Amino acid sequence: MNDRLKAQRHVVAACYLGWTLDAFDFFILIFVLKQVAASFHTTLTPITWAIFLTLLLRVIGSVIFGRLADRYGRRPTLMANVLIYAALEFATGFAPTLTVFLILRGLYGIAMGGEWGVGASLTMESIPDSWRGPVSGILQAGYPSGYLLASLLNYAEPLLGWRGMFMVGAAPALLVLYIRSSVPESPDWTARTEAERRAPILDVLRRHLPLTIYAVAMMTAFNFFSHGTQDLYPSAFLAGQHGFDPATVSTIAVVYNVGAILGGLFFGTLSQRIGRRMAIVIAALLSLAAIPLWAFAGAPVWIGLGAFLMQFCVQGAWGVVPAHLNELSPAEVRGTFPGLVYQLGNFIASGNATIQASIGAHMGHDYRWALAGVAGAAGLVIAVVVGSGREARHVTMRRADEGPAA
Repeated sequence: MNDRLKAQRHVVAACYLGWTLDAFDFFILIFVLKQVAASFHTTLTPITWAIFLTLLLRVIGSVIFGRLADRYGRRPTLMANVLIYAALEFATGFAPTLTVFLILRGLYGIAMGGEWGVGASLTMESIPDSWRGPVSGILQAGYPSGYLLASLLNYAEPLLGWRGMFMVGAAPALLVLYIRSSVPESPDWTARTEAERRAPILDVLRRHLPLTIYAVAMMTAFNFFSHGTQDLYPSAFLAGQHGFDPATVSTIAVVYNVGAILGGLFFGTLSQRIGRRMAIVIAALLSLAAIPLWAFAGAPVWIGLGAFLMQFCVQGAWGVVPAHLNELSPAEVRGTFPGLVYQLGNFIASGNATIQASIGAHMGHDYRWALAGVAGAAGLVIAVVVGSGREARHVTMRRADEGPAA
């Protein structure tokens, strides 16, 4: 294996692990909401503000770390980002009061918001063009991989306690040693002039205003698609409405996260052959066929199958996003643009859980139609918006003098 190929594989591995471990740190809280509430002698509702703050402030992190990546390089920014979110996760385990806990989760949200955009731009600018589709699926598979790791760690909660689980969440800091020793800087960023590295983000966005609006609308639909099929599903739907025990809920969660990983890899790879837009549209439309089992089945085995198929399609569509957004991005702000529009879409969709919970409450805590309605609408909107957009699969990102891209 030549040195260039080895370095490219290290980039992919590091950025996949960065997003996996970031998602792992985020999803730890999902499993210990009740324990945290009991520790601070409060109800569940105030603790859910931690999730809201994390999601709300991710957009700030996308701007801060994205601009640092465009100015000072993808590699050092990624290392700083990983260290910061790992340190904040560790500190959360020592939070003495609810107020401190919420502040730390808000700050963690800023750090979480920076990782995806920086890691995706570093990867897409470093690999051969022919790798982009499969690698896009690998990168996005990091999100359900992190969810899966958090699900497995939850089995140790009786031993670790919620504070110990957050302390385990500091493990991503070790990833920095790997990045420092094995991951090179983006060749595209290295080839940029000083003027390009200092390009004012607002000026670039104004010049590309239609693209920016389009990308934010697309990512809003994508975030409703993912959060609308995940946020209330384990607790409100599986445990609350169906009354499944924790072991059954955990098993179904593991099953649908495996489906999510496989879907991202499948549709990401498929997009390299048929195009990004077509792969996304197919995945979004196929999700509609999974809704009857996913939302309306009664037996755990059929619900598990429906959940597997739904997340195969949802994260299958998402598996194309890292490549598609980076290919659409203006080159001079590629460290900022993908993460910014992603997190702006996430910001707009942050009220999803409240919307679905309100619908379910008005229907006697029956969440089937709330889940099906959001998932179905989001899938249709994605199919229309992406299908009417631009294909940029053949754009070149690697400008360094290292030979033609494969």
